[in-house]
Amino acid sequence: MKKTILTLLAFPVLAVGLSACGGGSSQAPSSAAPQSSAAPSSAAPKTFKIGVSQLGPHPALDAATQGFVDTLQAHFGNRVDIDVQSADFDTAICNTIANNFVSKNVDLIMANATPALQAASAATATIPILGTSVTDYGVALDIEDFDGKTGINVSGTSDGVPYAPQAAMVKEVFPDAEKIGIFYCAAEANSKIQGDQMRIEFEKLGFSVEVATFSDSNEVSTVLAPFINKIDVLYIPTDNVCANAAGTINNICEPAGMPVFAAEEGLCSGCGEITLSISYYNLGVVTAEQAIMILENGADIKTMEVAYDNNPAKKYHPARCAELNISIPAGYLPIEEE
Repeated sequence: MKKTILTLLAFPVLAVGLSACGGGSSQAPSSAAPQSSAAPSSAAPKTFKIGVSQLGPHPALDAATQGFVDTLQAHFGNRVDIDVQSADFDTAICNTIANNFVSKNVDLIMANATPALQAASAATATIPILGTSVTDYGVALDIEDFDGKTGINVSGTSDGVPYAPQAAMVKEVFPDAEKIGIFYCAAEANSKIQGDQMRIEFEKLGFSVEVATFSDSNEVSTVLAPFINKIDVLYIPTDNVCANAAGTINNICEPAGMPVFAAEEGLCSGCGEITLSISYYNLGVVTAEQAIMILENGADIKTMEVAYDNNPAKKYHPARCAELNISIPAGYLPIEEE
């Protein structure tokens, strides 16, 4: 697959509030005080090289990267050089990008999505790695009994959304539904984790659950088309392959009148009616704040807890809900359409 390079390289930004890097005010000496013939020199503020590896172009991943870049540029100004690269949803390119960053000896790697995180972790055990848009770090890094801290050179932010409230939303919006279908790519470990957990939550509420998986994007249509004849509502977790195939999913579900609960807003914009949405931009901001703590304050990434968005919002797609005559309860926010 052809490699795609995102042009989000750092550019100079007016630096504000950098007093933490200053070391005191520069006042003119008193006329009564002796002046040294050679004023002591102060070291130039440190600059940082950061590599960003993004699995591929997608609204959610793009937003996380943008939040990360914006926050670092606002904090460091022209003291940070951010190299953002996209693997175009090719895991082999994730490996190439990670190894390239290691060869350049960057100060920190931000890995956007699970395959990018896994590639970066395999490439270096010393350079700090911050992940984002990763649902389960224990699964991604094969850590048993994961307690929120990896114990290695990896931390970051998770796009995990509470499972029980999602199931409750389906019950709230579709009270007459009986059969829920869960659909995801079997090659994505995080999708399977979500699918398994959502099955438990749906069954707690009395739904019967069917699961359909596919191995790659070429199978989306052939698996999904017959599957929706067996169910009342389709649930899709935060699955990167589904996100990339959102148009295909919508072209199958919308004409058939099949409502879709998508586990994140970007996916819902492409093929869904309702979602319990986190802000991927805010995830990027929090990830950048972690980077600042590591680079500027010397925080130990090995003991840094993975962070979450604790304020997900109920959202709906107005046009599709109207098309399918879905009545939306109070308290849901509309997804803004471009």
